[in-house]
Amino acid sequence: MKIDILTLFPEMFKGPFATSMLKKAQDNKLVEIKIHDLRNWAKDKHKTVDDRPYGGGKGMIIRVDVVDAAISNFQARSAKLRLFQISNEKKKKIILLTPQGKVFSQKKAKQLSKLEHLILIAGHYEGFDERIREHLVDEEISIGDYVLTGGEIPAMVVVDAVVRLFPGVLEKEAIEHESFQKLTINHKPLTILDYPSYTRPENFKGWKVPKVLMSGNHAEIDKWRTKKALEVTKKKRPELIKD
Repeated sequence: MKIDILTLFPEMFKGPFATSMLKKAQDNKLVEIKIHDLRNWAKDKHKTVDDRPYGGGKGMIIRVDVVDAAISNFQARSAKLRLFQISNEKKKKIILLTPQGKVFSQKKAKQLSKLEHLILIAGHYEGFDERIREHLVDEEISIGDYVLTGGEIPAMVVVDAVVRLFPGVLEKEAIEHESFQKLTINHKPLTILDYPSYTRPENFKGWKVPKVLMSGNHAEIDKWRTKKALEVTKKKRPELIKD
């Protein structure tokens, strides 16, 4: 997969993308991540990417012509690549990171992980020219109902959640047995959180590891983990389990 990120603050991505799982995925050629300064497509010598809103109001708004120029550059690059390899236009998405977007989920991460090309636009200031939403992007994503200073951190969250699903990035078992996975009980599909985990020491300050985990009976251990995962979900995220 190729991931292009448009931002006003490219330096923010240096740390998160240069360590751990994301570094491994890039080193192994499983993903190509490029960070682009939106100012590279500014129209004037001052590299202006925003302007005052028509009709008045506070703050500055990201310009539609600047974003359009950047996206056109990526599309032109993709067109050149298609001369040498087959590529499906449906395998590409342009996503705006914005509070107005649909809240990001594990289901959406899985959908995005199937793409060939992902373009993320991280906003700043007071928002975007509405024509960017209307004409230039495929969808909008939010990572939650709270206020951040910009779309850079949400872009990092989306990339982390998507890339970890690529084959070869994590062990298969690590993905299968994690939070927000589907479970079918009595033919009913459920989304559940992860079960409790324990490691050494077995007894610490009188806080003991459940005996079933020490039994070596894997069938009973699986039953215990399923039961506990459901209990945790009902207690902490009951909205995930529909009646």
